[in-house]
Amino acid sequence: MATKDYYTTLGVGKNASDEEIKRAYRKLAMKYHPDRNPNKKEAEERFKEINEAYAVLSDKEKRKQYDTFGSEGFHQRFTQEDIFRGFDFDEILSSLFGGRGRWESRSGGRSGFDFGDFYGRQGGYENMGRMAQRGEDIVYEMAISLEEAASGGEKRISFQKNGKIEEISVKIPKGIPSGKKLRLSKKGMEGRNGGPPGDLYLQVSIREHPVFSREGDDLIVEKEINFSDAVLGTTIEVPTLEGMKKVKIPPGTQSHTKMRLKGLGMPHFQREGKGDEYVKVIVKVPKRVSEKSRGLIQALAKEDI
Repeated sequence: MATKDYYTTLGVGKNASDEEIKRAYRKLAMKYHPDRNPNKKEAEERFKEINEAYAVLSDKEKRKQYDTFGSEGFHQRFTQEDIFRGFDFDEILSSLFGGRGRWESRSGGRSGFDFGDFYGRQGGYENMGRMAQRGEDIVYEMAISLEEAASGGEKRISFQKNGKIEEISVKIPKGIPSGKKLRLSKKGMEGRNGGPPGDLYLQVSIREHPVFSREGDDLIVEKEINFSDAVLGTTIEVPTLEGMKKVKIPPGTQSHTKMRLKGLGMPHFQREGKGDEYVKVIVKVPKRVSEKSRGLIQALAKEDI
């Protein structure tokens, strides 16, 4: 079931309203109910799938989680017990079959279909309070430097769990962007009644850098030059993640021109290669000048420079 799409199972679109989902479920549940398909294993399995899809899509919070994380991510976070928690078979099936009570067949007898199969147990849903329950997830805000994001590697973190401080080493992938979540399976809160632990999610944020700004996998660094250097050209040194590099400024360079340093940006996340670094050249205009400099500038002005 984990790889199946619940919307496809019910035959509705992802933007379907609650009422459209309910109508689709009722129609399919009537068609595939085991009482109408005795001894038909395929219909029984289809009926289970329909009920599981409706148990999720009819619940606003579960549907939100399903839409956010997708089928695979949803089933990593929700067990079968989680999915059917709060799903009232009595009420739903009674409304489908004219209020004949709890899973009662049209012949007046008890339905031969065991709804306990939905939960991998016997005895109906009355015992759900004693069932194994998955532990809660933990979200940890992890701030790292730009250099750590660029180089990757391991980082030691401390977080609180069950009133105690736990320490673990986490692997930071090269080029990780700010806002990315890293999932550490079964590192969350302990489960109940023998259920599996939850997960630990690391919410990554990259601290502001004093020199570089990041745009995707590219880095931007600003460098001021004198007006005379902009006119005549020069060579400057600029910082990169690999150390200082010399950059040639050609004559006549305009302010805010960007000089590209290929392959000196951030590593691409989860793929080969790197972005670029761009040197943004700012032509510096002095706020105060000497009388001699003023005279020279006035002379240049007469030359329309």
